[in-house]
Parts: sequence; C-alpha cells; structure tokens
Amino acid sequence: MTTTHADDRRYLVTGGAGLIGSHLCDVLLARGAHITCVDDLRSGSRGNLASAIASGRFTLVERDVAAFDDVQVDAIFNLACPASPTFYQRDPVGTLETCVLGAMRVFSLARRLGVPVVHASTSEIYGDPAVHPQSEDYWGNVNPIGPRACYDEGKRCIEALAASHASQHGLDVRIARIFNTYGPRMRADDGRVVSNFVMNALAGEPLTVGGDGAQTRSFCFVDDTVAGLVTLADATRRAFEPVNLGNPDEVSMLALAQRIVALSGSRSAIVHGPRPVDDPHRRQPDISLARARLGWWPRVSLDEGLARTIDWFRRAHAFPA
Repeated sequence: MTTTHADDRRYLVTGGAGLIGSHLCDVLLARGAHITCVDDLRSGSRGNLASAIASGRFTLVERDVAAFDDVQVDAIFNLACPASPTFYQRDPVGTLETCVLGAMRVFSLARRLGVPVVHASTSEIYGDPAVHPQSEDYWGNVNPIGPRACYDEGKRCIEALAASHASQHGLDVRIARIFNTYGPRMRADDGRVVSNFVMNALAGEPLTVGGDGAQTRSFCFVDDTVAGLVTLADATRRAFEPVNLGNPDEVSMLALAQRIVALSGSRSAIVHGPRPVDDPHRRQPDISLARARLGWWPRVSLDEGLARTIDWFRRAHAFPA
C-alpha cells in the first residue's frame, strides 16, 4: 500500500511477527512510523521482521500480550493470537487466554492513554454460517465446545469486550473481521489450506482435499488485508461498527487445489480425505460496508496472489524453479 502523507506516530502492534502483522509493520514503517511490536513468537517468526528491525524505528518485545508492560503510543493494532488451527488447537487454553486476557490488557492500556485500537477479528466468528454471504449483522453459527471453539469463541468474546468498552467507556475501537488471508511469510507448517497445498505441489506430493472438496472459502491476499486495516485506522471515527475485510471471490477447495497445481507447474495428484470437525461448508464476505465506509476492496486477484505466494515458497524453501 502506498500513501501520500508521512506518519511519524508511535504504534503498538501486538502479534506483529505473524503473516498479517509483519506486513502491517512494514507498511507503517514505510510511512515513517515508530513501532513497538509485542509477540511471543509462538506462531510468528523473527525472520518476518528482518526489514522492520533494519529500519531503526522498530522495537520487538518478546512477550505474551497478556503480560506486556505499558508503552507510550498513539494507536494500537491488536493482532495477537495464532490464526491457524494447527497452532490454536495445540494449546486451546492458551489461545483463549491470549484472546481474552490479551484484549483486556490492550483495551485497558488504550483507555489510559486515550488512543484508538484496531482489533483484528475473524470470519470464524460466523462459524459454519447459515447465511450466505456473511454480512456484519449476521450473528453466526458457532459450536461453543468444539475443537475450533477456543479461537472462534475467543474472538467473539473480544468483540463483546470491544463493544462494552466502546459503550461504557467511549473507547475508540475498530473491529476488522478478517477472512482467510494468505501470501508470502506464511509458515509452511501452519496447517492452513494454501500453505499445505503449495508446499505439497512444490514437493510433488499429493494435495489432500477434505471430503468432496465442494466446501468454499474466500481468500484475500495479505497486501489487500493490510491495506484494509490501515484504511480502517485512518478513517474518521464512527459509531462502533465491525467491518468485514475479505475477498468475495469464493472458490471451492477442489478448485483451489487445481489452480495451485496448475500455477506451480506441478504434477501432483489431488486426493480426498476426511473433513475436519466443524469445518465450515461455505465462507464468503459481504464487503458492502467496507466499500461504502472505507472505499476499500481487494485489488489482487486469486491467481495473481497465488502466483506470488508460490514464488515466495519456492525461494524461501529452495524448491527448484
């Protein structure tokens, strides 16, 4: 994302070493900002922050967001929480603690400093949706005790906390419900479908599609997601109102596997396996609100984004061209 103005503000970015967080830090630093990043590196990577650290205006604090010390900043982006099932299901109690206790700490700090917060929520708050596509006024269909609940309900609790802080204390908190985001800096072992498919295709191994592969997702390239977060932060304050950030280009898992095989030049087979428990059948954002309120919509097509992601994985993991 390019901007036409300098930004010398001080930002706190929690979860800044992850996929979205590290790209967000790069964009803010390119604007002239100073950043304190809090990340315990459980799922993030110091390698994602190489360019940020080299800027000289970036400080990494390796700590759980629920236990970090106070810092003087002008605005906060709260992205702390593992986003892949592999990581958040490995420690469900820790995931809930990061979500809820971390958000309580962030909102308390924001109140004391009198600064705004942009919080990264998720399309997972809609669960396995009974409404399609999903707009912000849909309340969701979530299993509160299933294997995904630690993440889904943790994020839903944060939204309740945010709404309560906004109504009771007047906190300026902005909620971005982020749909599936992918791109360079994804972990190869994070268990998400794009990274799984790309790594298998580049290695010449079979791509395993759950069930018949008819279930859908809507994938947003990381540059577009970050542009949406920054635009939300820059927008004039409005009443509390969550906003979807995602790409409405809905694609089935079978079609995604086929596109990745073709774009990577792979000869990998596509096979079928069991679907994960509580795996949503369909997922597609209604981004009418983001278009109207923020003038934001995704610019990067799925094929372009996948090609850039495949190229990054090929170089990062030394696959032959």
